[in-house]
Amino acid sequence: MYVYDEYDQRIIEDRVKQYRDQTRRYLAGELSEEEFRPLRLQNGLYVQRYAPMLRVCVPYGLMSSRQLRKMAHIARQYDKGYAHISTRQNVQFNWPALEEVPDILAELAEVQMHAIQTSGNCIRNVTTDQFAGVAPDEVIDPRPWCEIVRQWATFHPEFAYLPRKFKIAINGAQSDRAAIEVHDIGLEPVQNAAGELGFRVLVGGGLGRTPIVGAFINEYLPWQHLLTYLEAILRVYNRYGRRDNKYKARIKILVKALTPAVFAEKVNAEWAHLKDGPSTLTVDEVHRVADHFVDPAYQALQDQSALLAEQQAEHPGFARWMARNVNGHKKPGYAAVTLSLKATGYAPGDITDKQLDAVAELADRFSFGEVRSSHEQNLILADVEQTQLLALWNELRELGFATPNIGLLTDIICCPGGDFCSLANAKSIPVAEAIQRRFDDLDYLFDLGDIDLNISGCMNACGHHHVGHIGILGVDKKGEEFYQVSLGGSASRDASLGQILGPSFAQDDMPDVISKIINVFVEQRHADERFIDTFRRIGMAPFKERVYAANH
Repeated sequence: MYVYDEYDQRIIEDRVKQYRDQTRRYLAGELSEEEFRPLRLQNGLYVQRYAPMLRVCVPYGLMSSRQLRKMAHIARQYDKGYAHISTRQNVQFNWPALEEVPDILAELAEVQMHAIQTSGNCIRNVTTDQFAGVAPDEVIDPRPWCEIVRQWATFHPEFAYLPRKFKIAINGAQSDRAAIEVHDIGLEPVQNAAGELGFRVLVGGGLGRTPIVGAFINEYLPWQHLLTYLEAILRVYNRYGRRDNKYKARIKILVKALTPAVFAEKVNAEWAHLKDGPSTLTVDEVHRVADHFVDPAYQALQDQSALLAEQQAEHPGFARWMARNVNGHKKPGYAAVTLSLKATGYAPGDITDKQLDAVAELADRFSFGEVRSSHEQNLILADVEQTQLLALWNELRELGFATPNIGLLTDIICCPGGDFCSLANAKSIPVAEAIQRRFDDLDYLFDLGDIDLNISGCMNACGHHHVGHIGILGVDKKGEEFYQVSLGGSASRDASLGQILGPSFAQDDMPDVISKIINVFVEQRHADERFIDTFRRIGMAPFKERVYAANH
């Protein structure tokens, strides 16, 4: 993973000192709330419903065990003993005291972490595939490119006050596990006829109040010009993006208004002034960054399929976990393991200080001291020897991380909702728990197969409900909390936005509503067809008829 040099470290430490003085002046009454607000947002601090919330940046979802232990310490010392994994692969603390945030930032700096640009109208954390660098279907390792973009975007003076927040995702594999089509900018590798590396460039995707699947405006951008082309996109957005209405300020609105073709023309016109300029990438620069992402000290191992088959036959629970929580690896004899943060009875994505310490210990023993976070709000040990999987599973069971539900209906993506967020129209966490309790039969869940269920407490869509196979949105109806359901969304390749099922439902009705939807799927599916495929084949009508039949 990327390691700070002395200049990186000095910049972060100076930023902490700067923010400490800004906080002091605010508490002393020398800065007004209006003056302090952009300063705290630039350092990742929101004011939520009951307390501030600090969002810590986890570049492309990669953390060391040392950093994880620091998260555990901060949760104990400054919060209520837990942290939350966000859909942007970051870590959030929901209860820090405003006056103690400079101390938290100082502690983060000790382990090369910060909260810069995790909020505000700037370029946010660059995200990617949680299996980057180990996925068998990988074309290139996207992490060096994420780091190149991160270094370019951090503190970029021209893009510190964009019309709205800005999100970039980079995919490096044949499958799209980075959801690039619903980002402001999405990038994926391609090769030209000569076999030279370039990127397909997508713009104008996003969720929120106006969900849009983005459009590819460049089918082959030579890698040398990545930053200059991104700069051209940002300049066009900065110049033409709306600032009079925050609900229409995202780049997706501009791209739709201009059309992707016209937007691309404007980008190319701007790029003409930037191409081959100082930001042009060189082989030496790419190698400088890529050298931080070399393979760990893998052993020359043999595939252990026979041993694993014996162990699974002996331990049915282990077999279930292997089927859902263990992924293939580019190196023989290794596997990538997802730790489920979706056990019933716990808020999706939450993890306690003791669990954080335990995961750090597991990372040191089983996975070269590194941990990944995913936009599905789980954690990953990416480099586990196959011979160690059974031992790891036994330890994960004790810690509460072995729920074999990755990709299943109860692996719910869920924002904090009205329990914490001042923007939310409704609670999210109780709905997630009620659905998890309704579908607590693992055999049934396995029979249902892959189903993405996403919950957002408001139209800001932090729970990505628009791209859930089943999406749930909290809405306000005359001061009461209700829930709107959508079907057919997908964040994978050829992404799609969910269609609204119909009128919203009361919170207590939600488990029954989801049950009726699932029953239609079970009745209508072909063989082992996935939910999303069944929906695309039969359409909305059968689901609508079943769900609303008893209500009339």
